[in-house]
Amino acid sequence: MSESEDGKWGIAHVYASFNNTLITVTDETGAETIAKSSGGTVVKQNRDEASPYAAMQMAEVVAERVKDAGLEGVHVRVRGPGGNLNKSTGPGAQATIRALSRAGVEIGRIEDVTPIPHDGTKAPKNKRV
Repeated sequence: MSESEDGKWGIAHVYASFNNTLITVTDETGAETIAKSSGGTVVKQNRDEASPYAAMQMAEVVAERVKDAGLEGVHVRVRGPGGNLNKSTGPGAQATIRALSRAGVEIGRIEDVTPIPHDGTKAPKNKRV
């Protein structure tokens, strides 16, 4: 993981919930979006948007755009729903990282940026069936 001065790096923001997976690749400052994709753009069924298969397809599309933009690699920031909702990431998070590396994009740091409250609002009640 030697970050050379001549190679440009980006940040892959991966939001993985249990309903969908979103991938956005930005430059290092986060100001310019280079590529983005969501589960709905690669699969037809709504129930498959968060699946590992959809995440792999999205990562391949994003990796192609990243290479076209001339980026050497990406640092990955994984995020779950967070807040007073579910803190764990969905099934598409790991599949996205694996597919990016298989597509030839170098992976730098992998960071979990799920927001965790410091005693914020009260958690929602359980729904009765």
